[in-house]
Amino acid sequence: MTDHAWTAEERRVLRSLRTPGRIQDFLNELPQNHEPDGDTCFSPRLVLRHGRAHCVEGAMLAAVALRLVGERPFLLDLTTSDDDQDHVVALFRRNAHWGAISKTNHAVLRYREPVYRTVRELAMSYFHEYFLQSNGKKTLRSYAGPVDLTRFDRRNWMTSEEEVWYVPEYLCAVSHKPVLTRGQIASLRAADWVERRAGEIVEWEDGRKTC
Repeated sequence: MTDHAWTAEERRVLRSLRTPGRIQDFLNELPQNHEPDGDTCFSPRLVLRHGRAHCVEGAMLAAVALRLVGERPFLLDLTTSDDDQDHVVALFRRNAHWGAISKTNHAVLRYREPVYRTVRELAMSYFHEYFLQSNGKKTLRSYAGPVDLTRFDRRNWMTSEEEVWYVPEYLCAVSHKPVLTRGQIASLRAADWVERRAGEIVEWEDGRKTC
């Protein structure tokens, strides 16, 4: 991928992120985008400019950094029951195994080491951590991926000066694979109180506990 569209400072930042671990560290240090002025979907350029991100924005930035070192810009979309929020992570592979880079404000739903043989196996690694804080209901229901963001290259998703809502819109529309049967959903046990208490930890304090 050529990088002529990036500014010198953008190239400096992105080219310092040469491994999944470094990318994850960068996202962890990036303040959570609590969207104080309304919903956003910043392009990777706008994330660097504004200096904050939520999960989709962080995943796209991670995908760009991976692409600059020769990898495909893959995303994984995790969807939930109607009473919870979906989550998006960037995917990468090492030795035929999948890992994930995640921007989240919670103590869970975070980075995954590349030890998963399939994308489904990786998606299911989030299952027991994905629950409602209020009652412990486990909410993960389906996943889609890997979704290759090169499909949006003609729309300049990486360096757009406008927000890139077409990316999450596509993630919502693409076919998803269920992770549970109806019978399994009906018999789910709620997360224990100690798990729910641990789930109260957030990385960036704010009134909204965004993904």
